[in-house]
Amino acid sequence: MDKTLEQTKRHKKIRSLNDALDSGALDQAARILNRGLSPSDIAHLLESAPPKERSVLWELIDKDLEGEILQYLTDEVRNDFLSKLNPQELITITEDFETDDLADVLQQLPEKIIQEVLDSMDSQDRHRLEEVLSYAEDTAGGLMNTDTITIRPDITIDVVLRYLRRHRSLPEMTDKLIVVNRKDEFIGTLPITTMLVSSPSSTVREVMNTDAVTISVYTSETEVANLFERRDLVSAPVLSSEGRLLGRITIDDVVDVIRDDADHSLMSMAGLDEEDDTFTPVFKTAKRRAVWLGINLITAFIASSVIGMFEATIEKVVALAVLMPIVASMGGIAGSQALTLVIRSMALGHISRNNIGWLLNREFIVGVLNGLVWALVVAAAAIVWFNDLMIGAIIAAALLINLIVAAVAGTMLPVILRARNIDPALAGGVILTTITDVVGFLSFLGLATIIYA
Repeated sequence: MDKTLEQTKRHKKIRSLNDALDSGALDQAARILNRGLSPSDIAHLLESAPPKERSVLWELIDKDLEGEILQYLTDEVRNDFLSKLNPQELITITEDFETDDLADVLQQLPEKIIQEVLDSMDSQDRHRLEEVLSYAEDTAGGLMNTDTITIRPDITIDVVLRYLRRHRSLPEMTDKLIVVNRKDEFIGTLPITTMLVSSPSSTVREVMNTDAVTISVYTSETEVANLFERRDLVSAPVLSSEGRLLGRITIDDVVDVIRDDADHSLMSMAGLDEEDDTFTPVFKTAKRRAVWLGINLITAFIASSVIGMFEATIEKVVALAVLMPIVASMGGIAGSQALTLVIRSMALGHISRNNIGWLLNREFIVGVLNGLVWALVVAAAAIVWFNDLMIGAIIAAALLINLIVAAVAGTMLPVILRARNIDPALAGGVILTTITDVVGFLSFLGLATIIYA
């Protein structure tokens, strides 16, 4: 009930803001924006606004809120705002950023700007940031935050509590303290819940968890997300190959990874970037999409050239021109089903060398069964439509062949592409469509040529 009431209030404030903007009451709009809405709500408004209105909204935002709002924006929108700042403004606006968030921002900027930001920081913060920047953005090292609280194993719980009270606040998402030795080598973790119910005279070594989940600094962000999901983690320490503590990853960063992966899979199937801004200017959008349209045009010419090989047969039997899209379309759908399943399973870490054979066999049998069922259905419809038994037999055989090929191709394409370091979500759909079109037209028109020649 409280959540619903809060949402209603937020919607009213957004409506009031829009009314104020429409009427030109910018002072009123600024008050609503800076005092009535949270940074995440403001970020959502900015992303939902066309470029001109977005610029007006940004100008109305208080300077001390800009940094927090930037952290909620997608990379493209955030980089658009950052590109308009000089180095000093950038340093000011990002001074309260967490190390991992600041690293994400800087990795999108020119080297000169990065160096100026680093030079403005004290030696400890600069060292922390340089460490995160030294790792690839899509690894645990690029994802981690160096803001951690560490303790020694030989002190008592009472000492730990007194040590914590000296802090103004704890780092966000602190569900455990990390236990290290004097060389910063990881030993274990002390969950906050365990610490609160333990005797003050107990030592950390007596109550700590030595079987805690740890993550190698070179682990991919997708594997990190899968690990957090499987183990229901809130945070996890990140270690070097020598076992030295480097930082920690928290659930809020993992949620971003999961969302980005989902966006990537969805957008890549259309040849788009997951960071594409909904309100990107016309020419920039057209340029990005033109490349993908060109690739699809090439594949369309390949399929058309197959049809051209059987021009004489099509002229002789007009029914072939009417029916051949059915074969290609059915193959495309069947292949997409297998392709989507395998890409999703890869993202979840379910596919390995041990089970790909079983999956391929399963999809082959599914292709045969569906092929037989729908071949009979389509054959019956074709016979009734054109009063020709031979047309029914030809389309039935072609449909069976194409559905089997589609199932096998849809299963194996992602595996082959991943092995060659090609994104299956980006390239799989185009290649699969080409295969099912070519095989569908070739089998249908080829069989017809043999029969009617």
